[in-house]
Amino acid sequence: MGHHIHLTLHEREDIMIMRRDGKGVSEIARAIRRDKSTVSRELSRNSCARSYRASTAQRRYDERRKACRRRAILDDGHVFDLVREKFLEQQWSPEQIEGRLALEMGRSPVSDTTIYRGIHAGRFDGCIGGRKAKRRLRHRGKRRRGPDERRGRIPITHEISERPQAAELRSEPGHWEGDTVAGKAGGACLLTLVDRSDGFLVGGKCRRKTAECVRARMPSSLAGQPLASVTLDRGKEFAAHAQVTDEIGVKFYFALPHHPWQRGTNENTNGLLREYFPKGESLDDVSERRVLEVYDKLNRRPRKRLGYRTPYEIHYSEVLHLI
Repeated sequence: MGHHIHLTLHEREDIMIMRRDGKGVSEIARAIRRDKSTVSRELSRNSCARSYRASTAQRRYDERRKACRRRAILDDGHVFDLVREKFLEQQWSPEQIEGRLALEMGRSPVSDTTIYRGIHAGRFDGCIGGRKAKRRLRHRGKRRRGPDERRGRIPITHEISERPQAAELRSEPGHWEGDTVAGKAGGACLLTLVDRSDGFLVGGKCRRKTAECVRARMPSSLAGQPLASVTLDRGKEFAAHAQVTDEIGVKFYFALPHHPWQRGTNENTNGLLREYFPKGESLDDVSERRVLEVYDKLNRRPRKRLGYRTPYEIHYSEVLHLI
């Protein structure tokens, strides 16, 4: 017998010719080196009005093969719409989508690998006005500055090496990392303060990226929050940090120049904000309400390091239903 699992078009043509010549099933099977049950089944499945055509049999075979294949997961309309909404409208990453689905449903119906494949295959391109959906994926490998510190120096009260151990371990709330997200030069900026333990974001819009504007915004941003420490970079907008310490009693620690990984939680959050406020665009006409809406949106986005819970859920010990 042959080693083919399925009949080939060539074998079907042989069956057709021998069938027209009046050959029986057993004789045909011996000629093509197939079991006679295989030939008998082929003739019963694919004959029309007692005639057998190889091209028709092959077409029917191809159709059955296609129909029996596993359906692509993203062909399910409900799954596709759910992924589209979370990825394109809520800006969740494929990994966050899979993780949160698993957290709420016990098992995710779609993997992050399937979502990535769908994105790169263009499955979501038509959902955003002709632009490629893969442009919504976050970029990595940002260039870093050289070792020379060229910005103006500000008074430093505490080096990062003096920061409490609890801040390093992320073992308790109240240890914040701070920075600003700039708009156009000379215009408004965003103050971002992120809790190291749960990634919860507070802050808001500052009229200008100046020490006075940032100093005025900090106390209200941290009001009602647990306060143990704040870690900043050495930007001139934080030159008035000592006045904030006098006002609300929190100590400030400063990362080394050009060491953004020492404030990695804040740097990552600023990258997420850039999805809503692209670099180089003015923030002057962006309302405070819009800024806080985006902050809240990020606080309700699941995070892998939190077991796909959200910063809001951890910070306020609440459970949200996001799916």
